[in-house]
Amino acid sequence: MKLHGTMRINSQSHLEIGGCDCTELAKDFGTPLYIMDEQLIRENCRGFVRAFSRCYPSIEIVYAGKAFLTTAMAKIIESEGLSLDVVSGGELYTAYSAGFPMDRVYFHGNNKTPEEINMALEYGVGCIVVDNPSELEMLDNTASSMGVRQKVLVRVSPGVAANTHQYIQTGQLDSKFGFPLYRDGAFRAVKRVLASKALAFEGLHCHIGSQITDVSAFCTAAENMLGFAARIRTELEAPVNVLNLGGGFGIYYTKEDRRMLPEDFSEPITSSVKEALARYNLAAPKLMVEPGRYIVGDAGTTLYKVGSVKDIPEVRKYVFVDGGMADNPRPALYHARYRATIANRMEKAEGEKITLAGKCCESGDILLRDIILPEIKSGDLIAVFSTGAYNYSMASNYNRLPKPAVVLVSDGKADLIVKRESYQDVIRNDIIPERLKK
Repeated sequence: MKLHGTMRINSQSHLEIGGCDCTELAKDFGTPLYIMDEQLIRENCRGFVRAFSRCYPSIEIVYAGKAFLTTAMAKIIESEGLSLDVVSGGELYTAYSAGFPMDRVYFHGNNKTPEEINMALEYGVGCIVVDNPSELEMLDNTASSMGVRQKVLVRVSPGVAANTHQYIQTGQLDSKFGFPLYRDGAFRAVKRVLASKALAFEGLHCHIGSQITDVSAFCTAAENMLGFAARIRTELEAPVNVLNLGGGFGIYYTKEDRRMLPEDFSEPITSSVKEALARYNLAAPKLMVEPGRYIVGDAGTTLYKVGSVKDIPEVRKYVFVDGGMADNPRPALYHARYRATIANRMEKAEGEKITLAGKCCESGDILLRDIILPEIKSGDLIAVFSTGAYNYSMASNYNRLPKPAVVLVSDGKADLIVKRESYQDVIRNDIIPERLKK
């Protein structure tokens, strides 16, 4: 199996990540355990900055925090010079608590609450990405009442359906996100922003989906967005100073996926942008992209301990682990697929077909179906690769399972960045009414 990042097999045939033996990590921090490779995170950040900066004169790389965000992650992103995209009050508060520069924060979301809008304005968020007419009115009124002039991007649904799972498509006409180009919805939004004294129109934003490896979809979106920018210039006499093409850059999970380099995205996307700018005779705006999964996806590994093994002859062999859909709901949600290995026995051996199942009380709690691994024993450690994006972010307490810890590894040092929840943590917000105590 090809390893990536700082992974290697040590002299004991154990998997190491960031110079840390996974068997020792399991002893020290327990399982399930999210392991984040700090060096690979930083390399991915720098790769995106280099790739886009070489191709275009004005670039801002904005990390999509929804993929994985903790206060420690915010500090890494800050130190690498990236900006930060948040989509909720919780993510915004995380960034604020970490001391992340608020002028480098972009606040997204299709249903920002009045409380979240107030928080963003009070914190001095650099830019708010306006998503719909109701939000636009609320933001204008709130900013006016607070005496704030807030920079905004108008999120546009560009009519591009990316070639990905329908649950993670976001740019098509029928989308809950953004103002559609269809029937002038986006045009009216820009006109409304320009008429406001409390809002400053910076430019346009779009996002077409997630886990995209067909770069032509980004190119089509860029063409559509710049065609719209040309109309704004002509009919509203307003410049589009920022073009944010969003994120969704796909990574390698299994052999069915293309392994993409940052240059595989940057070169065709910026070429399409420059061609459209020349065609419409537009001044070059600042170009933004929002990698999230690409920054942390392959930098994350989830470590599980094997419990029982159930062999149904001529049907299926189940291997049960101490986690499952509570710490990784992606396979149950949209059939996400992964690679895995036995972290405490990395020596090559003849394999058998098994199905890795979680401990949640659901038949659909299957992490990996029909994969080939050496014979597995109770107590073995299973490492599931490329789980850095959306696993911790989407984890739940289903079946009242405590959420796993997150450890950051680098140069042989392991730092706990999220504590493992205890059973006391799971019930900390429970309240028994007095009438039930009798």
